[in-house]
Amino acid sequence: MANDRPLRVMTVFGTRPDTIKMAPVVHALAAHGRVEGVVCVTAQHRQMLDDLLALFAIEPQYDLNVMTEDQTLTEVTTRVLEGMENALDAAKPDVVLVHGDTTTSTAAALAAFYRHVPVGHVEAGLRTSDRWMPFPEEMNRRLTGTIASYHFAPTTLARDHLLQEHVDARDVVITGNTVIDAFLQTAARSDLPPPPRWNELDPKRPIIAVTAHRRENHPHMRQMCEAMRDIAACPMRPQIYWPVHPSPRVRPVANEVLAGVDGVVLVDPVDYAEMVAAIKGCTFVLTDSGGLQEEAPCLAKPVLVMRDETERPEGLESGTLELVGHHRERIVASAQRLLIDRQAYDGMARAANPYGDGHASQRIVAWLLARLRDGTYPAPFAVGAGTFE
Repeated sequence: MANDRPLRVMTVFGTRPDTIKMAPVVHALAAHGRVEGVVCVTAQHRQMLDDLLALFAIEPQYDLNVMTEDQTLTEVTTRVLEGMENALDAAKPDVVLVHGDTTTSTAAALAAFYRHVPVGHVEAGLRTSDRWMPFPEEMNRRLTGTIASYHFAPTTLARDHLLQEHVDARDVVITGNTVIDAFLQTAARSDLPPPPRWNELDPKRPIIAVTAHRRENHPHMRQMCEAMRDIAACPMRPQIYWPVHPSPRVRPVANEVLAGVDGVVLVDPVDYAEMVAAIKGCTFVLTDSGGLQEEAPCLAKPVLVMRDETERPEGLESGTLELVGHHRERIVASAQRLLIDRQAYDGMARAANPYGDGHASQRIVAWLLARLRDGTYPAPFAVGAGTFE
């Protein structure tokens, strides 16, 4: 019988964020005796992908190697579509798993659809109210969700978004987010390297880990940097640790405003393991990133989000996140409150993380086996519900 053979599952990823979030899925698939995992990478981000493949000990069977210098979204989409044709024909998967909001995910999902291969969307259902923000990620999410047959929603709200868009409830399961799996597994490693120049920081003073690079914040980068300079001058003598994005709209401004400021350490972009170590060692996080909004609360680190809107409102509701926008005064005031008000700090640090419990990948594998073979459906993730069964 066809159902007696292992379920052949192809995972497709190619950027730093989706590689991190799919790595625990790859390992969960490989650990299950009834699954045959196949890894296809697009290399949309070549160097960052290779570093993470080494960190997570993943050897892809297919490498599309699509990245070129100054590549456009159209070029990436075209090369992924063309490369996936050959990979799908050779691998003949029963299902293709893609992640989140990358151009790789949308193009790979479309290629699988053209081959009549069902698509599972990991981190499905995240939405903002504006299709242009973040760009192009928000539209990638929506398009991939339309193509997908199976939807692995990280939270109840993400599931509700899908149901409002008329996705069949039988095709949706709440898993928690695989980024929590990856983050907790990495944070627990004994070989976690120290971040560059971390030894220049005084562990007796507060440390604020910063990331800022989003396109919509480029026009506001100067006042965001000025806010960090103001924070560093506070009486509590906090320190800023910022791996600065190489974008010409970010790095020159950061260097002009912050280079040489006491307590500010600007470094080149760090790898994933080093960033996890920085989050472990910091007091709180100031970011416009998406992933850190979910990751940092795993280690009881409050997160101030330098955006006016987030596709992760569950963190706002639970109290792990606070939106502070890009305005200098608001950023400074919120940071000062966390530095001065212990009750405010503890309220964010101790809030339950609504994004997962470290077992999302196991739920995804169990659900696929239940749906496509004869396994048992897993209980969905629920905040505070205990460990995966």
